[in-house]
Amino acid sequence: MGMNILVAHGGGPTAVINSSLQGVIEAARDSGRVDRIYAARFGAEGILKGDLIDLTHIPAQTVTRLGHTPASAIGSCRRKLEDADYPQVLETLKAFNIGCFFYNGGNDSMDTCCKISALARREGLDLRVLGIPKTMDNDLEVTDHCPGFGSAARYAALSASELALDASALPIHVVVLELMGRNTGWVTAAGAMAARLTDCQVLTYLPELPVDTDRMLADIEAGYARGKGLLVVVSEGICGTDGKPLADTGIVDGFGHTVPGGTAQHISDLIMRQLHIKSRAEKPGLLGRASIPYVSPVDRAEAYAAGRYAVNAALRGESGSMAAISACREPEYSSSLFLAPLEQVANAEKKFPLEWIVDGNRISDAFFQYAMPLMGGNFPEYALLR
Repeated sequence: MGMNILVAHGGGPTAVINSSLQGVIEAARDSGRVDRIYAARFGAEGILKGDLIDLTHIPAQTVTRLGHTPASAIGSCRRKLEDADYPQVLETLKAFNIGCFFYNGGNDSMDTCCKISALARREGLDLRVLGIPKTMDNDLEVTDHCPGFGSAARYAALSASELALDASALPIHVVVLELMGRNTGWVTAAGAMAARLTDCQVLTYLPELPVDTDRMLADIEAGYARGKGLLVVVSEGICGTDGKPLADTGIVDGFGHTVPGGTAQHISDLIMRQLHIKSRAEKPGLLGRASIPYVSPVDRAEAYAAGRYAVNAALRGESGSMAAISACREPEYSSSLFLAPLEQVANAEKKFPLEWIVDGNRISDAFFQYAMPLMGGNFPEYALLR
């Protein structure tokens, strides 16, 4: 008789989170050592309620479709577990005789994973705990990058380029594009790809550097005056020199993070009010992390591989680690997986390197050397006739 396994999703879904789930299911089936495959419905919420989905016998065709299904097929949540919750978590694990637990998520989810692993050891529970990385924010430490980032970056790069072409075709206004990423600028930096693919002026502002609003407006005015159109790409989480977000909803999510909102509109309003230049604010929001047509094939393949790797590692007896990615970019891109201790990943946030930000609003070539392979390549060559 084989063991039972449980997989759960935490935090915001990505376009490839279900590819990792596919990898988990197929590795478990291929091993011949797993009896039941369970998934927690809506992540930690499902674990607390004992609300598990039995995936053991779902058709192989349905499992294959996971690789092309956006969002989380089993549901996710932003529930931050409190100390009082963990006894109930253990009760669910015991009730379903779970031998391996896999949590697919970002910083906070890895913290939860780490705590469950430590608690199981203290309680003498025979439980192997492995983290599977997931975050479009790309802010997990140790791993070279995170599954979910490459696709979100590709979406940002192509969408920004399309907006840049529109802005330069009718250069009567400044277009301000707001991209997700919370406290880190990895995805927003990908929007600077528009400067490489088009002849439009592009200014990019990341949360790693505080924004001097007066200087930003001066740069926008100068860029607009060149007459080739202007795209301003901003992160949802950028702050002013006072350390406060330029736009703040005043709301805190289930993980305790401030929910940003309206940054592009705020800047667009400033442009119109202070510079008297017409401006438009664009915010794809959740589309930036859910779009299947823009999925990077490299991202999808690595997300799937991370799911498989975690299962195989757990079945070898490994526990208390996260499947992390090591990458080599020369002479051509390749990647491999290794185990990183959960203690090194939990609650740690990897910032965008300051040396990759030029003059406060441009992105250096070093970032694109890092990110281009992850975005999947095959970028369009536009006809620039003006």
